[in-house]
Amino acid sequence: MIVPRLAYESLRSRKFTGGLTVFSIAFSVLLLVGVDRIRQGTQVGFEGTLSQTDLVVGGRGGSLPLLLYAVFHIGVANNEISYDSYQHFARHPAVLWTIPLSMGDSHRGFRVVATDDNFYEHYRYRGNHKIQLAEGTLPEGIFDAVLGNAVASQLHYHLGQKIVLSHGLEGSFLKHTNNPYTVVGILARTATPVDRAIYITLSGDEAMHLGWEHGAPPLEAIPASEIHKSDLHIQTISAFLLRTRSRMSTLFLQREINTYKPEPLTAIIPALTLQDLWGVLSSADIALSLVSGAVLVVGLMGMLTALYTALNERRREIAVLRTVGLRTRQIFALFILESTLISAAGAAFGVAAAYLLLFAVRIPVENDYGIPLAMVGISSRIVYYMAAVVGAGALLGLIPAFRAYRNALVDGLNAA
Repeated sequence: MIVPRLAYESLRSRKFTGGLTVFSIAFSVLLLVGVDRIRQGTQVGFEGTLSQTDLVVGGRGGSLPLLLYAVFHIGVANNEISYDSYQHFARHPAVLWTIPLSMGDSHRGFRVVATDDNFYEHYRYRGNHKIQLAEGTLPEGIFDAVLGNAVASQLHYHLGQKIVLSHGLEGSFLKHTNNPYTVVGILARTATPVDRAIYITLSGDEAMHLGWEHGAPPLEAIPASEIHKSDLHIQTISAFLLRTRSRMSTLFLQREINTYKPEPLTAIIPALTLQDLWGVLSSADIALSLVSGAVLVVGLMGMLTALYTALNERRREIAVLRTVGLRTRQIFALFILESTLISAAGAAFGVAAAYLLLFAVRIPVENDYGIPLAMVGISSRIVYYMAAVVGAGALLGLIPAFRAYRNALVDGLNAA
């Protein structure tokens, strides 16, 4: 027990230099673990955004853009699909339920999503979690709107408030000022992109665009009192989600949709398309990990430099320890133990800081950017990282330990 106690007292007597070394290693581990945890947390968050949906269907185009705009509200639909095609597959005998989505408008940076009651009834996230209302009711009138939780909290909107939607996405100067919407409900928080959208009815979306066929506002606006739901006919939507009655029929239905002759459509399986997304982002993940690893190497080399340069100052200390009976192999073990304790402390503080940082930024990232970031536990990779850091610290400690081992007693006594 004498060597561990001596190592502890030695590091305690050099708090400043030891603390700086621990900080440099901790910062390196923070970067390395932070990159890994953010990657894993983002994957878990994205995968939990949509559950129990077998296919996402949109106009002919790429699978990744379809998934991003239909589920994560990133990007725009290149092609609309006719409502007749949607109804054809909604009535398909292999389909259990469908959720139509019409997007293209916004309000102060938040997407406007037109849908129907199926969204509130069938949309699931993170397993079997269902969309819930925090307050208010579901939209029934043509100009009713329900706010996602982040929209309501960031814009400080309340029930009964009138809001004017913009024609197009963020930055559009065209406004639907003639027909403002009334907030009738606010959704409970889901920690998914659902929180960052405003939800209206399909008939409300159609009514809002009466006279906008050429992309410009009509010369004479139609008063809301003259617009009736029975007079509205939905022409197109952006995409729709569906679930099949049997998982066995998913691939057959996907093929049928992709070869649908009346209209070019694309059907994707969300889980498989997400794997393609992670494949695209894997290069960036590797690059960030390499940079973090390089920073970690610099931190460990700083520890080696600090221990090695301190040898000249500790020559008398080593000589005194040997004089009082400490053996050379114990001197050797003392230096290895010091480097091991420094690297272990740095690894522990770095991992703790990474998780604290992830916890602190999770909600702001979800609210401000709509990126779901799940809290994930310590994985086997993190354990390997910590073991590698501690092992590397012990190995690097061999260099100053071997130098101290060779210091003769007479050399230490003459070092004054």
